[in-house]
Amino acid sequence: MFCDCFYWNQENSELESDSSESKPFSLPSPLPRWPQGTGFATGRINLGEIQVVKVTEFDRVWKCSKSRGGKSRCASFYKPVGIPEGFHCLGHYCQQNNQPLRGFVLAARANDPDHHADRPALKKPVNYTLVWSSDSDCYFWLPNPPVGYKAVGVIVTDEAEEPDTEEVRCVREDLTETCETRERIVGVGSFNVWSTEPCSRGIWSRGVAVGSFFCSTNHNKADMNISCLKNLDPSLQGMPNLDQVHTLIQHYGPTVYFHPEETYLPSSVPWFFKNGALLYRFGKPGGEPINSTGSNLPSGGQNDGSYWIDLPQENEEVTNNLKKGNIESSELYVHVKPALGGIFTDVVMWIFCPFNGPATLKIGLLTVPMNRIGEHVGDWEHFTFRISNFNGELTQMFFSQHSGGGWVDVSDLEFVKGSNKPVVYSSKHGHASFPHPGMYLQGSSKLGIGVRNDVGKSEFVVDSSQRYRVVAAEYLGEGVVSEPCWLQYMREWGPTIVYDSAAEIDKIINLLPLIVRFSIENLFPIALYGEEGPTGPKEKDNWEGDEIC
Repeated sequence: MFCDCFYWNQENSELESDSSESKPFSLPSPLPRWPQGTGFATGRINLGEIQVVKVTEFDRVWKCSKSRGGKSRCASFYKPVGIPEGFHCLGHYCQQNNQPLRGFVLAARANDPDHHADRPALKKPVNYTLVWSSDSDCYFWLPNPPVGYKAVGVIVTDEAEEPDTEEVRCVREDLTETCETRERIVGVGSFNVWSTEPCSRGIWSRGVAVGSFFCSTNHNKADMNISCLKNLDPSLQGMPNLDQVHTLIQHYGPTVYFHPEETYLPSSVPWFFKNGALLYRFGKPGGEPINSTGSNLPSGGQNDGSYWIDLPQENEEVTNNLKKGNIESSELYVHVKPALGGIFTDVVMWIFCPFNGPATLKIGLLTVPMNRIGEHVGDWEHFTFRISNFNGELTQMFFSQHSGGGWVDVSDLEFVKGSNKPVVYSSKHGHASFPHPGMYLQGSSKLGIGVRNDVGKSEFVVDSSQRYRVVAAEYLGEGVVSEPCWLQYMREWGPTIVYDSAAEIDKIINLLPLIVRFSIENLFPIALYGEEGPTGPKEKDNWEGDEIC
């Protein structure tokens, strides 16, 4: 099944002999024995009419590489092997070679083949369409489904002969959903290969990623002729129960390091309320003390500007104390939710800081600390770890960085020694999260202009595997998890700020090259003149939706 790889170049190509393969990645420590439940970590997940298994053993069919601007980028294409008896391949797998072998494809079988004998859940393709071939070395085949069925993956061969229709199965149309391309894995000329994901993603979405890929000789990615699966099991039986959730958090809960020079540390929400935070109402003078549970906060509704939380304006000592936070009281607030149709669990960990400090700008070789720009009361940040519901393995982490962020594969994470607990680094003053220590620039890396995010280890540490509270898990049903009163507060956790910062902005502008002075607001990913007060977790798009990258 192995063959010489193909060296891709925009203008010409040539074969290169290289049998090296990506090696599989393993977590640093063995998995625990998960508490008993229904379908979590059993190896198989019911999607209604079909059942799926996750296949992670592969034979490589073909390796290719391309070079652009002197930078090599390689990918390999794999056929799944070791598919359990009675299950059928849905598509092949591919990934870049600069990472450990970490992927999967799903294999499927009908739960009750006799139930719809005239319209079975799975059917063989009628035949195949050759999408592209690499000069007689590798062939990409799209299954042509029967009427009323959809292809959900592509297969790859190293022979020109059309594959046997037994190689793969198509899925009845009502058991599928639309999918879209995610990231381009490799491409040459007009031929491109992308990973795929369901078009609709989030807590209520039921599209299931198959793990295969989409390829096309057309640059128009909208012309998708494959689909994803759909989870029609209303119980989402692959999701963990509450006992299993606690075990997951205790096993994987990240350790959060704050910067050695951090001034504005986190606290618990009750500490923030008990130590002087006030609720203000539009049109009424003064603020009202907030109960430690937040029971006197307005519940529900919309962020209409009628209410906001602020620090006491008349008591400088209390205000300064609140700004510093109280790391001893700090805890992570956990939202557990289904991802990608319930074949994954997202454990979202929210951390609260009473105050977000001023930004530090980088302008070429200069570092420019701001006096007020970037400051605001009530800072909510989060990170998310994604668990495979087939076996309970950690697969990815999302690191939230202000209004964006990114997913990091488990193989690129830093772990606490002797454990499967990742390390999270919180940036100085801004509390954005990052996977490794150092300085991260938000802005123009080409010009070396932007906001500094400095992160590193220190004695300021929060262990989320021990200091956490599960505040929401809607899929478990009403009453299983008690949501705190303050989670229902949909207004702002800080006042709207208008920065009296003309002098500061002039200082920035004077340091900029003439050619970029007129695009200053686009260079710095912060509000230079002021900003609205931040809202709480339930008002964020990722509460019900997928993470925003």
